[in-house]
Amino acid sequence: MTRIDHAEDIAQGIAELVQLDPAFAQIAHLSPPLRRRPGGFATLLQAIVGQQVSTASAAAIWARVDGAGLTKAAAVRDAGEDGLRAVGLSRPKIRYALALATSDIDFDALDGMPDEDAIAALTALKGIGTWTAELYLLSAMGRPDILPAGDLALQEAARILYHLDQRPDEKALRAMAQRWSPWRAVAARYLWEFYRAEKQRAEKQWEGTL
Repeated sequence: MTRIDHAEDIAQGIAELVQLDPAFAQIAHLSPPLRRRPGGFATLLQAIVGQQVSTASAAAIWARVDGAGLTKAAAVRDAGEDGLRAVGLSRPKIRYALALATSDIDFDALDGMPDEDAIAALTALKGIGTWTAELYLLSAMGRPDILPAGDLALQEAARILYHLDQRPDEKALRAMAQRWSPWRAVAARYLWEFYRAEKQRAEKQWEGTL
């Protein structure tokens, strides 16, 4: 498997994950989305917009960015700091967006790189950390063995699934995920979906006590 492009790829991945780690049998009934996006500037910029904010906030800001037509490098350069501020980007994210727009990154070349090299190329850009780079490889490139271990939702899902007293940090989650290879990106999809389901369940329980 070189890419995750279809639901059938996820089905193959979860079947093998259950063999690699029987804990996944508990959540194998879930139906996670494909989580694929087109490769290129816009998707990486959207990942920057989503850094360290809630999903709802990220969606709202990105809607303004998209609505203003700021999804191409040239448009971002032309908008400058004032234009990016007007759509809700913070000062650091304005710097990161402009750095990305003025970089010479070759998105097509990334496709031919091993995971580690592609991550290194992305994290060399200002404002692109490991989480953002790994998220890009997972969603835009369909890489099957990528897990953004710094993601808090993944960490919390792992805590619940394995009945841990504390949420594993990034280092601990990476260690846990070694046994999920070569399907760590499928594991991530199931853990995200598990987290969403658990959050909804907890909200319903809370509403039932009111």
